[in-house]
Amino acid sequence: MAEHAEHVEHPAYPVGLRLSGRRVVVFGGGQVAQRRLPTLIASGADITLVSPSATPSVEAMAEAGEITWVRRRYQDGDIADAWYALVATSDPVANAAASAEAERTKTWCVRSDDAEAATAWTPATGRSEGVTVAVLTGHDPRRSAAVRDAIVEGLRDGSISAPQHRSRAPFVALVGGGPGDPDLITVRGRRLLAEADVVIADRLGPRDLLNELPPHVEVIDAAKIPYGRFMAQEAINNALVEHAKAGRSVVRLKGGDPFVFGRGMEEAQALAAEGIACTVVPGISSSISVPGAAGIPVTHRGVAHEFTVVSGHVAPDDPRSLVDWAAMAKLTGTLVVLMGVDKIGKIAEALVAHGKDPGTPLALIQEGTTAAQRRVDATLATVAETVVAQEVRPPAVIVIGDVVGEGPGKLATGASDSNQG
Repeated sequence: MAEHAEHVEHPAYPVGLRLSGRRVVVFGGGQVAQRRLPTLIASGADITLVSPSATPSVEAMAEAGEITWVRRRYQDGDIADAWYALVATSDPVANAAASAEAERTKTWCVRSDDAEAATAWTPATGRSEGVTVAVLTGHDPRRSAAVRDAIVEGLRDGSISAPQHRSRAPFVALVGGGPGDPDLITVRGRRLLAEADVVIADRLGPRDLLNELPPHVEVIDAAKIPYGRFMAQEAINNALVEHAKAGRSVVRLKGGDPFVFGRGMEEAQALAAEGIACTVVPGISSSISVPGAAGIPVTHRGVAHEFTVVSGHVAPDDPRSLVDWAAMAKLTGTLVVLMGVDKIGKIAEALVAHGKDPGTPLALIQEGTTAAQRRVDATLATVAETVVAQEVRPPAVIVIGDVVGEGPGKLATGASDSNQG
């Protein structure tokens, strides 16, 4: 039985070392030390580097006072009073001697050249929002790094749900969900979604993300909030304030970017009037992403040096319109119209009336970045009849200008945007 026990490979015992203010010795100033030192410095350790030379980055750490550099080779006694040692020189004899001293002094020691001779192993580590992930897979450091990366990425993008059970401060966040494809939301936006108690979502936001939320999260469809005597936006503002005052973590999930025709500022102002701070998480606007997904560059060398984004929800002849359509007609670049499908006939008429060439190419991208994405091409002269004949419906982004003919065609699929219709 004793002979069999000698051949059993026992796993390493994982532990987190609290090295703040404690002596750590590093032997060797090369690439291994350059990678390991920042984490040791962040731990608050009192670090002594023993090495006759060092990389420029390690030397800069010494010049900044982050480490103490002893410019010589290892000598017996260097590990005295150390809590932890990292042996990473290019001299195997010196490495073995330092490791032997660590064994005698009962100091945990990592060896970069011979893991089997070490008394400690360095795990693949990563951090996300106060969580440290450390992975050990024995003799396969590349797998350790791959597992580490997968966990950290999952924590950051919200695909790994790890709610905090200790008290944390509630928050309110106005999150831009992007054009609709759930992969196009920002990492921060996805993480805040995973931490929310309440999500107030637009009809055309990235709906697939809502299915990933834990069952305790209350999801409120902004289109179905009872308005009563309030306007729709007032009711949304009131819901934000109500849940925030109740101490809940609230995410207002909006399509596109909160501040690109998304009324995000109105919501931020409503919260501020009640003394409630909010975080704004920008999103990818459909004005750029949807044309790109359809293979249309909004700018292109030699074709368009500028692009202008306008709202088309009010017709040019409507007294409420704030768009200078005469100025738009004179632009030589790209014009992107959001929320203009039902007004595109009058918009085209106004542009032509103010001097725009009736043959100017135009594209309507419906359900941009989703699996249902489709592109319909026309000109200013034909767009009114084309929209009817092709039954183009919101949400759709309209691109007007010579760039329409430059792209290689549809490049990708993805989702829709509340700012498109």
